[in-house]
Amino acid sequence: MLIGEVSRRSGVSARMLRHYDRLGLVQPTGRTSGGYREYSPDDIRRLFHVESLRTLGLSLDDARRALDEPGFAPSELIGELVRHTRQRIAAEQELLTRLERVDAAAPAQWGDVLRIVTLLRGLESEFEARRQQAVLSQDAELPVDALVEAALAEDDPNVAGALRWSLARSGGDGLGGLAAGLESDSVDVRRRAVAALGAVRTAEATALLRHVLDDPDRDVRDRVAITLGARGDADAIPALLEMAVEGRRDVEAAETLGLLAETSGSGEDIVSALRGALDASEPAARLRITQALAEIPGPAAVAALAALTRDADRTVAATAAAIATRRGE
Repeated sequence: MLIGEVSRRSGVSARMLRHYDRLGLVQPTGRTSGGYREYSPDDIRRLFHVESLRTLGLSLDDARRALDEPGFAPSELIGELVRHTRQRIAAEQELLTRLERVDAAAPAQWGDVLRIVTLLRGLESEFEARRQQAVLSQDAELPVDALVEAALAEDDPNVAGALRWSLARSGGDGLGGLAAGLESDSVDVRRRAVAALGAVRTAEATALLRHVLDDPDRDVRDRVAITLGARGDADAIPALLEMAVEGRRDVEAAETLGLLAETSGSGEDIVSALRGALDASEPAARLRITQALAEIPGPAAVAALAALTRDADRTVAATAAAIATRRGE
C-alpha cells in the first residue's frame, strides 16, 4: 500500500508518515516495481499501534521504546502520564472556573475584565496583605462565587473580614455557596460559613443560620446562637442559656439574653430557666448564672437576685447583693 492510500485509510497525514519514516518509527519495508516504498500489513499494524499509544499521551520516542524495547515496562510511564493528565485537567478546570466567574460578572468593557482578573489573581496570592487589598480596592461588581470560595478557605482574620464585608455588600447573592459551606465535613469551613452569614443581614441568611443551631460542633453552635440572638431571634435562647451556665462565651451570651428579654418578651422564661439551672450547678456556674441575671430586665430578674442574696455560697450572695444594689440605684 503506497503512502497516499495509507494516509487516506489511517487518517495520518502523508507529512506525518514521512516524519515517522525519518525517525525510524514506522518505515515501509516493501518496494513497488517502480521503486516506490510500499507499506506491508505489518507496517500498517505498527502504524496503528503507534497511533494508539499516542492517544494515551505518549511521545513518539516513548512509543518507539514501547514497541522496540523488550524490557520496556509500561507501569512507571503510565503512572507518570496519569499524574501529568490530572495536572493538566486541574489547570484547565481552574481556567474554566475563572472564565465562568468573569462571565458571571457580565463585564461591559475590557477594563472590567481586567479588574476582575486582577481580583481573582489577588485572591490567589500567598500574601495576606495582597489578598486583603485585592478585595478592598475593588469598586466594580465582584464575582460572588469567587468571594464565597475565598471566604470559606481564608484563615487570616483581616482578609476574612474584608471578604465578609464584600459579601455583605452583595446583598445575599452568595447565600447558595455559603449554605453549601454549612454542610461541609470540615468544621473550619462551617465556622467560616457562619461568620460570613453573620455579615449578611437578610431573612434568608437568618433562616440558614437557624438550621445549624444543632451543629455537632459546639463552637459552630455558639457562634450561631450569638449571631441569631443579636438579631432578636428567640430560637437562640436555649443555646445561649447553655453557654451562660457552662461558661462558654458566657458574658457575651448573658448580654445577648438580656437583649432578647427586651425585644422578644421572653424575659420571664429566661429567668425561670436560669433559676432552674441553679439547683444542679456547681459554685462557679451558680456565680455565672447570677451574673447573667444582672443582664435581664424586669421584676422576675429582680426577684431572682433578691433570693440569691441569701444564697449559701457567700460569693454568690455577695455578687447578687451588689447587682441588686446597682440595679436599685
